[in-house]
Amino acid sequence: MNDTAEQYRLCARCTAGWVGCVSCRRLTAPYQRTDSGEVVCGRCAEVFFELCTGCSRFSATSRYVSGGGRVCGRCAEHYSDCRGCGTLTRVGGDCDTCDHPHHVWNYSYKPDPRFHGNGPLYLGMELEIVVPEHHYPQCVTLAGDRLGLSGYLKRDSSIEPGGFELVTHPMSYDYAIGEFPWPLLSQLAELGCETNTDVGLHIHASRAGFNSPAHIYRWMKMLYRNESALTTIARRRSHYAPFDQRARAKVKDTAKDPLHALGLSRYQAINPYPRKTLELRVFASSLNVQQVQAALAFTAASIDYTRDLRVADVRAGAWEWPRFAAWLIQHRGLYQPLLAELEDLSCAC
Repeated sequence: MNDTAEQYRLCARCTAGWVGCVSCRRLTAPYQRTDSGEVVCGRCAEVFFELCTGCSRFSATSRYVSGGGRVCGRCAEHYSDCRGCGTLTRVGGDCDTCDHPHHVWNYSYKPDPRFHGNGPLYLGMELEIVVPEHHYPQCVTLAGDRLGLSGYLKRDSSIEPGGFELVTHPMSYDYAIGEFPWPLLSQLAELGCETNTDVGLHIHASRAGFNSPAHIYRWMKMLYRNESALTTIARRRSHYAPFDQRARAKVKDTAKDPLHALGLSRYQAINPYPRKTLELRVFASSLNVQQVQAALAFTAASIDYTRDLRVADVRAGAWEWPRFAAWLIQHRGLYQPLLAELEDLSCAC
């Protein structure tokens, strides 16, 4: 009997002609192919690839096309670049984003990333905001004007009674703190926008910003070991971001490759599914600049702190919160928003 990518067992006769999926390596019927001609199973195709609307093959490196759809690298050669931002267009000129800067896109909208600042560690922010209906158009226009090419707005049905998700393009930590249009948050609040523990702030950290899978493992382990402190900083516990025990047990595997996340929920404290990022989902949304900057600072600081930890350091207590807090004080100038937030939370307690 053979194990298949579809998670059932079949005899050799029934799997005659089947081949290994290019992604998970398990046997699958050769019905779906990637843009490089290799076979991919249905489960991996859905999670880790996008369908090219040009050749109907799956691609792990597709690009967004203005107006909707994605194309593989080969098909992208048949499109033009937007004059303003480089997004692929079908007929030249400006793309949909440049033509409509004051727009709330569908939840599935995923333009090509525009990187700001110097890597390799980039952070992307998804900020869910409750928006009053009577000020909705005004808030959309304001956000579009302030964000420019640094971000965009998306619909999200989980925001009740209504609102939008503010999504940034990847930013270095320094760029985010110094260049993001932070006054926008208070301006939205003045128009009646608000947040609560039912809406979240998600931070994506680029996998390329880690030294190695071992570094990712150290980072994830430290976060899981400090659930209480992290939920205090996050200002919530949420069923959208639980510290799932199955996910914690698989950290050693998911640190190596997002393929090992198959079978786990995306809705957990650290979502390991994205191919190029790790998504920290624990934070409550906020229009308070210090709180949002503290979330970015914690993500960057915790990655930096775990970068060069050795086994001897871990055995000596380096994963414990007091050691991390002491390290933060030594780097006060860089991570001041996080230290300020920790001091405020301490006073509030």
